Amino acid sequence: MDSLFGIDLYQTPKEVIEKMLFGVNLIDKVILEPGAGLGAIVEFCQQEGAKEVIACEISPRLRKILSSKCHIIENDFLELTSDKISHVDLIIMNPPFMADEKHILHAYDIAPAGCQIISLCNESLIKNAYSSARKQVKELAEHYGRSESFGDCFSTAERKTNVNVSCIWIHKPGQNENEFEGFFDLHDYEQDEVNQSGIVRYDFIQDVVSRYVESVKMYDNVEETNKRISKSIEGVTDRFSIVFGSFYKDSHRHGEITRQVFKKELQKAAWNNIFGKMNMHKYVTQGVLANINKFVEQQIHVPFSVRNVYKMIQLIAGTHGQRMDQVLVEAFEKICSFSADNNTAGEKWRTNSDYMVNRKFIKPYVCEYDTRWPSNYVTLNIRRSDSLDDIVKALCYLTGTSYEDHIPLAQYFNYSHALRNKSGKILSGFEYCFRTYEEAERKKSYIKDGHELEIVKTSAYWGEWADWGFFRVKGFKKKTMHFEFKDEKVWELFNRRVAEIKGWNLPRSTRKAYQKKEGVVIY
Repeated sequence: MDSLFGIDLYQTPKEVIEKMLFGVNLIDKVILEPGAGLGAIVEFCQQEGAKEVIACEISPRLRKILSSKCHIIENDFLELTSDKISHVDLIIMNPPFMADEKHILHAYDIAPAGCQIISLCNESLIKNAYSSARKQVKELAEHYGRSESFGDCFSTAERKTNVNVSCIWIHKPGQNENEFEGFFDLHDYEQDEVNQSGIVRYDFIQDVVSRYVESVKMYDNVEETNKRISKSIEGVTDRFSIVFGSFYKDSHRHGEITRQVFKKELQKAAWNNIFGKMNMHKYVTQGVLANINKFVEQQIHVPFSVRNVYKMIQLIAGTHGQRMDQVLVEAFEKICSFSADNNTAGEKWRTNSDYMVNRKFIKPYVCEYDTRWPSNYVTLNIRRSDSLDDIVKALCYLTGTSYEDHIPLAQYFNYSHALRNKSGKILSGFEYCFRTYEEAERKKSYIKDGHELEIVKTSAYWGEWADWGFFRVKGFKKKTMHFEFKDEKVWELFNRRVAEIKGWNLPRSTRKAYQKKEGVVIY
């Protein structure tokens, strides 16, 4: 087993799973298993009445086995984003112990409010919290749950190890509510809107809805044909290697697509298409994407109709202010983290409002550095930088700055050159960012007003400060990125607004106290 599946595969014994989940209600719950392996936890949850179990598995060989047991939502769990699991009730896992703190923190980061995280880990993670990541895991367990030593519970497993194991139970605070629930018409307007007679103006939303409806209709016919062909093939030979059906484009994701999965995935893609064409980037945060994902997953009986699409857009735009306030609060709490050095009030911040976020902070796992293809320039993990773009959206709202003048963080660093107009604005959108100067020159020549555009360098060397949005930023090969508010007034406004939202009264002495020291925080 070691040579076939890799050294980090330790199948979780049933008695250990029972101990992990003792007293936990799994009936009708949606569960994520981030590193499912051969599916021991998946099968246990299914047998205990889970509504659905979804999983991640990085090993191609294991995915082939696992795909017959559950839906695989992502290969690498650390690449999974919050918008895809906003409908999940529990995250249950046995992560690789070489990086258990990294997996637990990522699970907490992307889990929806109200979700429970249950994870095995090396006992030393709790007893020897020497790193900032380990301290965060320990403090999460202390503040939002508990931990318990299971001892050497793998000493009698199929694959043995004498490592002492602990289990962590963490409940992410907040209510797992859906802001879109109850807002839409349940009457099936799809047919009325798509097949209406007479001359109507072209509406791309109507076109997207029409294509969605027709595609779902055709899917039924295609599936029936696939079944008939497959049945016919069986009568010819047992060695025929072609299979008919619908599958993911990504060859690494296995499993046949059901009608329900097809509808949900197509609807999510349609929403992204609509947001892109309507230029709603300043409204659409990770929270919005998560709510839409949850809406589609849980409210499939609500028709994907033109009328409901417009209602969704109206709701998103109409609640933009409240959502930006929430983004500010979440950013504040992430930056503060759980350590004493993360803010001006130290340990007092949980019960005393006399504190502020420091002007400098550090975000781990944002950068990517591959020793196989080393680069002198900073490169970013696109999915890990989305939350930072949300912070900029909220700061744009707070300061009255146009988000149209902003370029996403990953786009800024992962491309070396961009086009800038005569007013000094870097043109937003991947079509205006390029890997080389020559690519930018070719694109510039095709644009009608290209003579008014100039080519500018957007990337930065490792360890070099660069200006991005409201911050000075610096990337490091150890995957961390440093941020510093460029404008002291914006930094102060950020702290003041969060204090207002939370009902705190920050005294002037707080700011004066901060000005006497240089602070760096980690979140």
